[in-house]
Amino acid sequence: MKRVSIAIVGAGLIGRKHAVALAQSKGARLAAIVDPDPGADAVAAAHGVARHATLDELPAGIEGVVLATPTGMHVSQALACIERGLPVLVEKPVAATSAEASILVEAARASGVPVLIGHHRRHNPRIAAAKAAIEAGALGRIVTAHVSVLLCKPDDYFRPDWRRQPGAGPILTNLVHEIDTLRNLLGEVTDVSAFVSNAIRGHAVEDSAAAILRLASGALATLAVSDATAAPWSWELTAGENPDYPETGQSCLTISGTDASLELPGLRLWRPDGPRSWLTPMRATALPVEDSDPLVLQADHFAAVIRGDCPPIVDAADAARTLAVVEAVGREFNATQTERVEQ
Repeated sequence: MKRVSIAIVGAGLIGRKHAVALAQSKGARLAAIVDPDPGADAVAAAHGVARHATLDELPAGIEGVVLATPTGMHVSQALACIERGLPVLVEKPVAATSAEASILVEAARASGVPVLIGHHRRHNPRIAAAKAAIEAGALGRIVTAHVSVLLCKPDDYFRPDWRRQPGAGPILTNLVHEIDTLRNLLGEVTDVSAFVSNAIRGHAVEDSAAAILRLASGALATLAVSDATAAPWSWELTAGENPDYPETGQSCLTISGTDASLELPGLRLWRPDGPRSWLTPMRATALPVEDSDPLVLQADHFAAVIRGDCPPIVDAADAARTLAVVEAVGREFNATQTERVEQ
């Protein structure tokens, strides 16, 4: 099978991870780096490809583009790819605002050019195993879920001014993953109540938030997110998905149903060892799973979409629904709110 030729726009941390994933992909290969910074020459050389300063300089033969650029650039660059008829994989979040996302959604619909959004956890085998168990009824009717995104970003992380400004906080940067995971596993969110705070660092951007979500099924979910806590409960620190983060062996997502409950990422399924009662001992069994790098699986999926073998797992419209929930969580500082999330 011929590997499709992919260009990566943005040679920063995420772009470099995509380059490594493409090197391991069976369906795609890295063919070019786009970045105006001459410092990206080293990244391009390490992968045996050329660096180009702009999208306009892309050579002939490129079949798809990965956008690993700052969020504010996603829509304009994705529109440029669509104009050239190039399928594009846009890193999460799809856009800085729902209004911007709607522009991309409409352009993708009108053009027919595939637009994928990089919610790569959709490709994680552990998420897939959890989804299969839930859909098979292993938990009964879902009642509640709880998500923890509790981690500590060091002081030097905030040296760039943009990381201290609205839009760069843990809600849009980190919680967006968890909202997408909840939607993927449990269905659409209809209502949001939240507190948001910048009390620890005092930056213009939040450092913490707590939220309650109501899902269309009637289930409720609670979320706690902070990038100012010394804590072991976040996907980065529990999943072993990214070797940059030290694994803690803890759980960060629990889903509870009428018959059983499930921990993620460990996939421990808890059932009463007898009649359903708080007096009955609980027994845990681990769901089987074969781990694989979700970024590599995402690259393979992108190649399959480009070849026309399948539609995107996460398209712009799907990602825009996740962004709408994230916006509702982060609407304002130090105020509680309840609002309807438009579908």
